[in-house]
Amino acid sequence: MQRTQRPLLGRLARANPTSIFLVTLVLVLVALFTPGVAGGVLLLAIAAALVALLLTTWPVQAPANRVIRLVMLTLLITVALAKLL
Repeated sequence: MQRTQRPLLGRLARANPTSIFLVTLVLVLVALFTPGVAGGVLLLAIAAALVALLLTTWPVQAPANRVIRLVMLTLLITVALAKLL
């Protein structure tokens, strides 16, 4: 892990999982209901954050969890690209 990532990951580890879920849910709903390119760009930004988190946690995940996360990420990117087009 890079030295610059440690403070961010430490803060994420200490954060309340329920509040993180609710904030993410609100962001996804706002992105889905925002028309046009703005919603697609917001969904792609969420997908980019999930890719960064996925890469960080990849070594400690079970293979079944990896597949589920990749499928969900693919669906999110597909919806984002559909909104952009």
